[in-house]
Amino acid sequence: MLFMPQDARSKDIEDVLILSGDHLYRMDYLDFVQNHRQSGADITISCLPMDDSRASDFGLMKIDKKGRVLSFSEKPKGDDLKAMAVDTTVLGLSVEEALKKPYIASMGVYVFKKEILLNLLRWRFPTANDFGSEIIPASAKEFFIKAYLFNDYWEDIGTIRSFFEANLALTEHPNKFSFYDAAKPMYTSRRNLPPSKIDNSKIVDSIISHGSFITDSFIEHSVVGIRSRINSNVHLKDTVMLGADYYETDAEVASLLAEGRVPVGIGENTKIKDCIIDKNARIGKNVVIANSEGVQEADRSSEGFYIRSGITIILKNSVIVDGLVI
Repeated sequence: MLFMPQDARSKDIEDVLILSGDHLYRMDYLDFVQNHRQSGADITISCLPMDDSRASDFGLMKIDKKGRVLSFSEKPKGDDLKAMAVDTTVLGLSVEEALKKPYIASMGVYVFKKEILLNLLRWRFPTANDFGSEIIPASAKEFFIKAYLFNDYWEDIGTIRSFFEANLALTEHPNKFSFYDAAKPMYTSRRNLPPSKIDNSKIVDSIISHGSFITDSFIEHSVVGIRSRINSNVHLKDTVMLGADYYETDAEVASLLAEGRVPVGIGENTKIKDCIIDKNARIGKNVVIANSEGVQEADRSSEGFYIRSGITIILKNSVIVDGLVI
């Protein structure tokens, strides 16, 4: 749902920027909006150049020699895909790069003239639920829609697989997307946690968030979230661990163990691979999470986990009992 303020202050609004919340990228929106205004477009769509290997996974656009959008095709294949090839030098690519990436895909990031947007939402498409598949394709013949090239890192992290891979890609050298660009900082909520404490452990190509405790463990190609507690002889590989919302005291941990229950974190002698561990999960001792049979989809929520696209997902607040093999 789009909320448009109706008070006196909104009268000076000329354009509306619409963003998607499940993408990872860094863009100068000011340049995007200025390009929209200078072109005189009614709608401007930020787009990515694509090669043959990925183009059929996206909605593609056909443009003319001035960058005006003429038509759309949703995830075309075969001859339909070839028909969507365009001259991407029009948008600023070099001749060499344009030959490698002859398609342009919508990012789902738009600038609308305010009055155009209000007209479309109130009168033309009052029941529409999606800009990319409903409103914009139907508007191409009536309105001036312009393509804006974004030729940088961008990933849609709206699926389990893409979320998993984008997180692990942050550990690579060099990484394609960096949170450490001083000129373009990324901000997050402040938590005021202490540094992580790491005892006698080996950590390779990984990110460890603050406030964690890691003891006698081996962490490789993984992301470990805040307040994570990882006990002795644990091996994490290709794992995204989201951490915890709270700490348990040493006394609480000892009491849980004495009662045969599982504390928050990962118990000793546990091996985990190709996994997303959601917040506040309790994973016991001698657990193996490896999906060695290569199962692609499974619903085992009663046991605290799912498998989606071959990735094991340990559910939030779930308990994985001692000795379980997944």
